[in-house]
Amino acid sequence: MRLLFAGTPEPAVPALRALLASDHEVVAVLTRADAPAGRGRRLVPSPVRVAAEEAGIPVLTDVPRGEEFVARLRDLDVDAAPVVAYGHLLRPEVLAVPRLGWVNLHFSVLPAWRGAAPVQHAVLAGDEVTGATTFLLDEGMDTGPVLGTTTETIRPRDTTGDLLGRLADSGAHLLVATLDALATGDLAPAPQSPEGASYAPKITRDDALVRWDDPALAVDRRVRAVTPAPGAWTTLPDGARLGLGPVAPRPDVTDLAPGVLRAGKQEVLVGTATHAVALGDVQPVGKKPMAAADWARGAGRTVVETGRLGETR
Repeated sequence: MRLLFAGTPEPAVPALRALLASDHEVVAVLTRADAPAGRGRRLVPSPVRVAAEEAGIPVLTDVPRGEEFVARLRDLDVDAAPVVAYGHLLRPEVLAVPRLGWVNLHFSVLPAWRGAAPVQHAVLAGDEVTGATTFLLDEGMDTGPVLGTTTETIRPRDTTGDLLGRLADSGAHLLVATLDALATGDLAPAPQSPEGASYAPKITRDDALVRWDDPALAVDRRVRAVTPAPGAWTTLPDGARLGLGPVAPRPDVTDLAPGVLRAGKQEVLVGTATHAVALGDVQPVGKKPMAAADWARGAGRTVVETGRLGETR
């Protein structure tokens, strides 16, 4: 089939590369426009754009609306449009153009975790299993009929980055298999179940703030859910932010109040509502990540001796 691929971030790249290696023809790629990044705020192309240009595939960065875009899409004469984390809503006149529709790869087993951040919310909720789904886009929020699914176990120490990396690879294989079956007419879309739907709104920077008077299990899940982005953080006694990498539960330590630190030679413990956790890497503002024990011996010594981390309710 002739395909238009739509996607933007790094997790969409394995799917694009799998399609380029398949029997289908990717005639163009649709991605978000270059966006400012870094301290200099210079414009940076999306990972999908970089991969497409390396493969010599034409790239479109148009906002997908209006008669001019629809006409351009019709000129491409595509059979289907696979989508992975593209980032723009598609209007009915756009959805109607490809003969077999827009085939979305979503990183959950629908109808669970519809929305922008399914992997983060699966980790945050403590789910044991998640997966990926291919489905036909409609006007709803991830409500279209399902074409295929695959499942993935969430490991006890998975961060969102770990899990999303595995789902991006397994989902790429699922997307190719789905398009293969659509091409031969061997696949019939199945309506989603109206039961069991849950929603996964975008995770904000405020959502990544660690509350030390939460139970240790909740602290651990929150930190892993927001790693690597937007990144967990807490506050120091002077109000400055301290970035946090994944923590390690220490159920044998129950004598630390929420937010209180105890520094040893090899680790730094912080109290929660239940038991302590050991800090992994930390990142003071304007500095690179470092081991918590190194921070505690240097810039964090005053905090360890006289203060506590974070906010409590």
